[in-house]
Amino acid sequence: MKSIKSSSIEVAGIQVDVVRKAIKHLHIAVYPPDGRVRLAAPLWVKDEAIRLAVLERLAWIRRHQEKFADQPRQSEREMVNGETHWFQGRKYRLEVRDVSGREAVVLTGLATMRLAVHPGSNAEHRLEVLDRWYRKQLKLELPPLIAKWEQILGVKATSWGVRKMRTRWGSCNPAAKRLWFNLELAKKPPECLEYVVIHELLHLIERHHNSHFKELMTQFLPQWPRIREQLNEYPLAHEPWEL
Repeated sequence: MKSIKSSSIEVAGIQVDVVRKAIKHLHIAVYPPDGRVRLAAPLWVKDEAIRLAVLERLAWIRRHQEKFADQPRQSEREMVNGETHWFQGRKYRLEVRDVSGREAVVLTGLATMRLAVHPGSNAEHRLEVLDRWYRKQLKLELPPLIAKWEQILGVKATSWGVRKMRTRWGSCNPAAKRLWFNLELAKKPPECLEYVVIHELLHLIERHHNSHFKELMTQFLPQWPRIREQLNEYPLAHEPWEL
């Protein structure tokens, strides 16, 4: 098993989670919703080199933290009439109806999301029904996108799935060729979902976010920086976002 060492340091008033593992290059990331900083470094890199790396990227880190701080955030979901919910990049007004039969979610008109649930259901149960619907919709959207881009890129994933992910829109295990997609993508525009599909499939060619990976992204999706910005501009879900 590869050795992994975790620690934490403070640089210029910023708390940095440091993970040392068997990699070749140093990577810094800033995560929503509160701009947590995580640095992954090769096992041999010393603390002083890590501090210097953070200082060199200090302006970049602060810009991302400020962006997350300014990003709109959904309030805690109460799952009541009139509440706003998103699907495929569009806002819908929730309409809750009591039914004795099958519970379901139906989009009606241009901006109404009708949630049919059993009488007396609480907010947690209503959210479970909605999340099941989101999962179902995402699993309908993903297969044609994955098949399309597998053919274009000349790669093949062995499996894929949907789950709640607190810090990533998607993930790829290149060795197992397994992909995961964030359930929250059901709420984002279709082009954002396609961007994440391409991104994760390209990790079957290049596992690191290096210059080669960015060249591949630009080759197959030239507008990817704009779509990435669009994806990150949409309201964050009300989640405790922890690893």
